[in-house]
Amino acid sequence: MWPGTDSTDQPKNTAVKVGAVVIVGVVAVGAVPVVLGAMGFTSTGIAASSIAAKMMSSAAIANGGGVAAGSLVATLQSVGAAGLSISSKILLGVTGSSLGAWMWSSSKNGSDKDKK
Repeated sequence: MWPGTDSTDQPKNTAVKVGAVVIVGVVAVGAVPVVLGAMGFTSTGIAASSIAAKMMSSAAIANGGGVAAGSLVATLQSVGAAGLSISSKILLGVTGSSLGAWMWSSSKNGSDKDKK
């Protein structure tokens, strides 16, 4: 039993933590297409006058007129056009969940210190 808690609260607390971490992972995966679309990386190409267009222009100038294959701009456009692969979704979900768990534990540790 943890100090200051009732043993009957533990299953509920664990379920809440797991649920929150899973939600963070799902949001991380779901946010990618929205964020890329807002930046201008769309399924039909790079949107005019967008952040993506500015990035593409800078990359083309830096590379002598063309965007290098495998560059950040090329990769983001590929994801914007075709979406994430299953392995990328899994990796992003695990990373988002890990960050969510870390943020949860950091916020809980900070609040415990305040109580002392």
